[in-house]
Amino acid sequence: MQACVIFNPSARGEKAEVLCARVRGLFPNCAWRRTNEAGHARELAAEAAQSGVQTIIAAGGDGTANEVVNGLADVPGALEAAHFGVLPLGTVNVFARELGLPLRLAEAARVLQAGKTRVIDLGRVEYSDAGNPRQRFFIQLAGAGLDSRAIELVQWGLKKKLGPLAYVVAGCKALREPQPLIVAHGQGAVSGQTVLIGNGRFYGGSFPVFPAADLQDGLLEVCVLPKVTLPRLLAAAPVLLTGLFDGLCPAVRLSLPSVTLTSASRVLLEVDGENACELPVTLSIRPQGLRVIVP
Repeated sequence: MQACVIFNPSARGEKAEVLCARVRGLFPNCAWRRTNEAGHARELAAEAAQSGVQTIIAAGGDGTANEVVNGLADVPGALEAAHFGVLPLGTVNVFARELGLPLRLAEAARVLQAGKTRVIDLGRVEYSDAGNPRQRFFIQLAGAGLDSRAIELVQWGLKKKLGPLAYVVAGCKALREPQPLIVAHGQGAVSGQTVLIGNGRFYGGSFPVFPAADLQDGLLEVCVLPKVTLPRLLAAAPVLLTGLFDGLCPAVRLSLPSVTLTSASRVLLEVDGENACELPVTLSIRPQGLRVIVP
């Protein structure tokens, strides 16, 4: 298998090195490229695409996968030509769960070796950076409000110790702060304190927060939560696995090809679990934008 594996050694702390050592033997013909800092996976993916490598694998979490896809997008024609794979090493691995990839690395490696592909939609974010237009792609999800603020508050040391529970701790901290109002402009205008956007069904793990989502339908699923409080979240928690928590935590749901989010306050937007920019932003779909290796 001729491929490049872009490996994030911090994905599971010290365990990542051990885990990758176990599966290197399953990829004897692959080049392994180790990331050194945030943003480095994007550079490495672009370099691999420019050199003609057609199978590029992100060994890490959702953030690493996002960087690799954006690196492919930086090279004209690479998104269409490349076969993109995921070796799930992250804390949550939402996109891997969406694809039905095994979370055991040896089993995931066998899926990647088989090389079966599926073409899926890509999410796209357009925003301004110091007055200059920018864009960034996302694979699985985006969000503004409570979840992006929680990501901002997550402590790295606590994340290494507690894994996904570190986000729960950060979310509780965020709930103690005033919640800015966000306006979603699509089919009219809908306001809320948190807006979640799904390209796929899952959010935060195997929670089908976007049960109507389809990676190939050309639409984003938009979930606007008017008011988020700790009692409501605790009440909704037992039914999160069904995705049908709207009765306990009322939400407005929309299926749209694009949506614009604005706020009078500073609000960050997260994409695939990492904060990317500040509002205002416009999110849309690039239909059939990525060829991904699937079971």
